[in-house]
Amino acid sequence: MKMKDKERINFFGINIDPLTMEETLFRISEFIEKKQITQHVVINVAKLVYAQKNKELKNIINSCKLINVDGAGIILGARFLGINIPERVTGIDLMQELVAYSSKKRYKVYFFGAQEFIVKTVIEIYKQKYPELIIAGYRNGYYSSDEEENIAMDIKNSGADILFVAMGSPKKEIFINKYLHKMEVPFVMGVGGSFDVIAGKVKRAPKFLQKYGLEWLYRLYQEPKRMWKRYLVTNSIFFIMLFKQFIKQNFPLKFLFLKSRQTS
Repeated sequence: MKMKDKERINFFGINIDPLTMEETLFRISEFIEKKQITQHVVINVAKLVYAQKNKELKNIINSCKLINVDGAGIILGARFLGINIPERVTGIDLMQELVAYSSKKRYKVYFFGAQEFIVKTVIEIYKQKYPELIIAGYRNGYYSSDEEENIAMDIKNSGADILFVAMGSPKKEIFINKYLHKMEVPFVMGVGGSFDVIAGKVKRAPKFLQKYGLEWLYRLYQEPKRMWKRYLVTNSIFFIMLFKQFIKQNFPLKFLFLKSRQTS
């Protein structure tokens, strides 16, 4: 059965695939089965705002075959402008689903990123939960630029079907894009700080906060010194972007100009 493709949405110059979790998993399974080398990315408010000025990041995002919405702010902002995105597909939830799916389908998974003890702990946790899971390999996320080539080759030689890259943005997006075809992994996705959450180093927001898209509030509570500026600055910029676009959509300059002439 082939799922009908949904048209992409362009939101402030960023492409978005308006998919549910189920639709996303179906599409990923097709990429893996057909050995179609794919870079995946999730979008939140901070990444969308950064991409407005960072052309490299913007181009990388838009070149990805699969782009989900992670941030509730994007969904709410899109609805404010009359654009419907069905649901959030968070990076960590998608990773969890893919690990479970991989254990059933016998896909080989490679874990790349975070501290050495963190990535090892993640693998131990998943192997206990999914004994059938095949670990293609793993590596911590601390390396110099002259090691990148060897890392990419190690990942290629592992024969992995799925690669999770746990690093910050835009480092993970740039690395994946640069070595995507050299690594030859059918499905590659950046998962940010997800390894830290799975390993228990960082706590995820309670379910009720996740449900209402308030995970950012919990992160701010956990790390106020590091996160307050990010949320204050990017959220403020995003709000201004939305307001300007709303005015542009609902009160075109041409209409205002004609209105002013009629009253003069």
